[in-house]
Amino acid sequence: MKRTGGKKALKPALKPVGPLILDKPVIAVTGSAGKTTTKEMISAILSRRWSIYKSMYNKNFLGNTRAHARRIKDEHKAAVLEYGMLNSGHIKKHCQIIRPSIGVITNIGTAHIGNFGGQIAGIASAKSELIRHMKTTGKVYLSADCPYTKQFMQQPYVGPFVGTFVTIGIYNEANYRASNIRLDEWGISFSCLINNEEEPFFIPILGEHNVYNALFAIAVSHSLGFPITVIREGLRTFHQQSKRLTQYRFSGNVQVLDDTYSSNPHAAKAAIDVLCQVGEGTKVAVLASMLEMGAYEVQGHEEVGRYLSQKDVDYLYTLGNSARHIARGAIRSGFPANRVVHCRTKAGLHRMLAKRMGPNTSFLVKGSHRLKMGETVIFLCRQTGKIGS
Repeated sequence: MKRTGGKKALKPALKPVGPLILDKPVIAVTGSAGKTTTKEMISAILSRRWSIYKSMYNKNFLGNTRAHARRIKDEHKAAVLEYGMLNSGHIKKHCQIIRPSIGVITNIGTAHIGNFGGQIAGIASAKSELIRHMKTTGKVYLSADCPYTKQFMQQPYVGPFVGTFVTIGIYNEANYRASNIRLDEWGISFSCLINNEEEPFFIPILGEHNVYNALFAIAVSHSLGFPITVIREGLRTFHQQSKRLTQYRFSGNVQVLDDTYSSNPHAAKAAIDVLCQVGEGTKVAVLASMLEMGAYEVQGHEEVGRYLSQKDVDYLYTLGNSARHIARGAIRSGFPANRVVHCRTKAGLHRMLAKRMGPNTSFLVKGSHRLKMGETVIFLCRQTGKIGS
């Protein structure tokens, strides 16, 4: 037998793999807030008629998108994905793995602002990578009430994109605009003008900011040819994710709003609004530090405090080193100092909240995910007894 001597044969270099391009609608949702809710609302509608693939929960990192590329099958008529980011270039990389034909940018806010030198403009530029790297003839859905939308529709944000822009909104003119918004303890009713008809909708979730998420779902599904009746039913039966303004009610007219999944100034102010809208009796805001704020840390926390001072909130409890700026911002803006309690530890916070417990009281609990403020929700629920509904 003849031997093959010398060096081992080199394996041929792997060719770079391009993005997965599918012959079906691929909807990518990004933005500073509302990504998961918008993705779930779109999915709730599309799944009533189609077999769809959707990203689970809030799994929106690059590794998740690589996994989606392996799991999307021929039988799926559409894919609804959530594209998250921590830094510039992340949205581009998502698109290089799976190229969307439909893009949604919910809004531009302060989430992860510490990774962008404290500059919201940096976040806007990074989010706009979706427009520049998705299918060039696709559709992009934007909020007419977001100050960055006009820029997104122009160079240099557009890049090679030559597709269609569709807008949603509440306050500014838009292709899909909500009106007659009415809130109650069960959810939100509103109207939207579609094909020159005022169509009524209901979403079983708290917070006026969620109307924007519903409008994106309406716009995307309507553009895909779904009948209004199917869209309406999909939204009506939508199930919200846990720890996102989940409401617990107890005897004695006590309620706890659990908004502990994450926090940033934009989201914290929206949660305060919900407390004021649905809370009854004494309203108590329990706000922990917001992380990943970087150079925006002091300004962002004080901004929340100032906002709270102008709202119908009776007591403010803060937890964590950065959250002391929320307390300071509120007091400096006129909120009574004797109604503000800053705590260094969660155990100390719970001792103080135990003294605040009583009938006719509504609590909002919010803080960044790593601070595990769900423990405070559990504490409050145990203090009040068995959960009602």
